[in-house]
Parts: sequence; structure tokens; C-alpha cells
Amino acid sequence: MASKAIIVQPGGGYDKVVVGNLEAQAPKSGEITVRLHANSLNYHDFAVVSGMWGPVEPRVPMADGAGVVVALGDGVTGFALGDHVVSTFFPTWLDGEPLVEGFATVPGDGVDGYARELVTATTHAFTHAPKGWTHAEASTLTTAGLTAWRALMCDDALKPGDTVLVQGTGGVSIFALQFAKMAGATVIATSSSEEKLERLRGLGADHVLNYKQDPAWGQTARDLTGGRGVDHIVEVGGPATLEQSMVAARVAGHISLIGILTGLGGNFSLVTALIKQLRLQGVLVGNRTQQLEMIKAIEANGMHPVIDRTFAVEDIVQAFRHQESNRHFGKICLEI
Repeated sequence: MASKAIIVQPGGGYDKVVVGNLEAQAPKSGEITVRLHANSLNYHDFAVVSGMWGPVEPRVPMADGAGVVVALGDGVTGFALGDHVVSTFFPTWLDGEPLVEGFATVPGDGVDGYARELVTATTHAFTHAPKGWTHAEASTLTTAGLTAWRALMCDDALKPGDTVLVQGTGGVSIFALQFAKMAGATVIATSSSEEKLERLRGLGADHVLNYKQDPAWGQTARDLTGGRGVDHIVEVGGPATLEQSMVAARVAGHISLIGILTGLGGNFSLVTALIKQLRLQGVLVGNRTQQLEMIKAIEANGMHPVIDRTFAVEDIVQAFRHQESNRHFGKICLEI
């Protein structure tokens, strides 16, 4: 079956993005064919498409894909024709401790991704989507949703009454805010935009801090906890924000290292980490079992993601330019 696909030529870059056709093979034993309807954009996808770390061979981008099962291979259980499904970031990491280093197995990077109409893949490459969600909504879970879920619920079992600090208004941060409120936590949110801070309040943020107006926001966040410090910090900024995150954290607090928005390296205050006995955990999305648990919690709570804007898949470059502008609030999606 021929299907339309977005293809990034070797090296990447917006001028290397073309619309082409790819054959989707009939599903073999243990495989399903999915008619894809939506993707969502992540910083990792931006790195591939923009050429920051472009592919070495022609590559279909996008790790996040959602759609409908249209064909089943022999012996497939757990999926039926017509089921709404969403992709997994690490199709080979099903459960337990992290096993995979890097992006060699990740759709849209080491292997072809989901910016296309049809794909045939192992059943491990998908889970069911949350009931009642649109395909665009479901596509937000693969990377951003699961990263936030794992950071709060798996790496550090979040409890009601804990304090969580989230940075900015990207996908991971807003999911973390939503999951934290779902669990009964107090949330401190940062942004440089007063308008965005108001929207964060509307989503349930208990305290908001403008990091442009308050460069020492780490101490301010700590003061908001009565001086004890924040239990859990979802650190998406990277080198330029980590120092303030460490100031904000309580003794033995947990910092999830997720983003590199401010660069790849910088000074690190080892003394602060030692004196405060901080737990710094690198987070690269999560496994398939964690995705299933997250979806169960989402359905139980009637939660929906925040979608900023949706573009046609052919307008993928325009969508990434919108992401680069940093004006978005929540997820940017593609419709196929």
C-alpha cells in the first residue's frame, strides 16, 4: 500500500524536507498496520528536522503518531480493527529499568517515524489511545506526556501535598502541571510572559514566578515552601536554569533533567548538589508499561492535553518555525 510521507533528506534542514511516497507492507505475525492521523512536535523532532542532528539517510520524521488500526497480522492479540492507538517512543523498552542508550531505535530518528499516512509495525510500537481523545490529543502523549509522567510518578513517586516546580509552557511542563494537580500536589510555575503566567494559573498553578523579573527565582520558590524547598523540579531549561533549580530544591529533593533549551553544557555547582544531597535524574521519555499506566490515570481523571495549534502535515516546516518562535502554550500538532 502506497502512502504519503514527509521525508527529511540526509543532514536535515528545512530546505531538505520533501513530500514523498512510502510503501506500507502488509502486517506479518505480531504486527499491525495503522492509518496515522496526527503527530505532535517535540524539541527532539525539531533537532532532527532542522538539521541540529540531522539524519544520515532519508528519514520520515516524528516520534509521536496517533491513528486507527486498519490491518492485523497473524496472532495479534490486544488490538482490533478500528482501535485508536498512539505510538511508543522506545518500541523495544517494554518495562523495567532503562535499556536503550540513545536514539537508534526511536521512530523519527534512528528509524522512520510517523509523519506519513500508513505504517506497519510490531504491536509493541503502539498502545491504545485514551478513550474519547482526538488523534491530535493522543499524539501528545508519546514523548511529552510520558516524560512528565515518568519524572513525577515513576522516578519519584509524587504524593498529595508535595511541591512541584515546572518551567515554561512547553508540552512537558504543562503535562507535569496537570499530572501534579491530578495527584494533589502544590505547583509553582515559571515563565517570562505575564500572559502565559495567567494561563498557568488557569490550569491550576498555585504560584507563578516571572523568571525575567526575578532572576533569583530559585530562592523565591524555596521561600514559597516556608523555606523547606521544593520536592520535585521538572528541569527543562538546562545549564542556564539548573543552578536556580538546585537553589529551589529541598534537601534530598528530586530534579528531573529533561531539557537542553539553554545549551548542552555549563558550570555545575557540585557543592550545592553534595550539601543538599540532591537527586538529579536524567529522563529520556519512558517505557511502554509506564505509558499504559499513564493512560489509565488519564482516563480515570478525565484529563485532556493543552493543544496550542494544529497544522497540516505538509506544513511541517511552518509548524516547526512556530515552535522556534516560542510563542506556543502547550503542544503543536500535525494532522495527516
